[in-house]
Amino acid sequence: MRALTRGLCGAGLLGALLLAAPLARAQTQTAAVTRDDVIAKLNHFETPAEIDVPALRRQVLERSRSRGKNEPPPQKRPPIAPDLTKLPAFDVDIKFDVDTPIVLPESYQTIGRIADALTHSSLLPYTFLIVGHVESGGRRDNAALLSQRRADAVRDILVNTFKIATKRLHPVGLGEEQLLDPARPNGPANAQTQFLTVAKVADAEPPAHPAPAAAAKKPAKKKH
Repeated sequence: MRALTRGLCGAGLLGALLLAAPLARAQTQTAAVTRDDVIAKLNHFETPAEIDVPALRRQVLERSRSRGKNEPPPQKRPPIAPDLTKLPAFDVDIKFDVDTPIVLPESYQTIGRIADALTHSSLLPYTFLIVGHVESGGRRDNAALLSQRRADAVRDILVNTFKIATKRLHPVGLGEEQLLDPARPNGPANAQTQFLTVAKVADAEPPAHPAPAAAAKKPAKKKH
């Protein structure tokens, strides 16, 4: 009788585990990105942000090389570009090979859906920042360099594979200098890539030389 009871308990436990497994997998899987998800997040442009991307890149590298004894831990560092938090943003989990800027094949579909959104009529007039982040844990300067290379890699795929105009995309890597989840510096959210709506596409430049004026009419011949 005891053996039968133990068998039933074991079977019940096994059944519970089998039922719980799909639920656990469903909870850990990231929902697929859709074009409409991206549009809904990025289509809230109000005023252009005055962001000097090359200067920001230099600033990130300089701060990431800081070795001061009084340097605060990652979760207490002030954001290096606080103005970015005011922009419409879409955070996405793009998968990279470990410690490299190589985008894994499973993320190409995600990037393709982002490309579909960027070419939608509601987002076509705008330019975007592609912001790379890296979770805390290694050397700060390496994190800054890796995040920049990853942002560059995503931009290159959008341009070369999905034909998005280069002038609309501005990659910048923030490393661990502006954590997306400061309370958990090593958390996976801090490795996400951000797309930020930053400005309107510049109008077409005027031609370098004005169009030639119409040739003057020849004076009419005098009648004799």
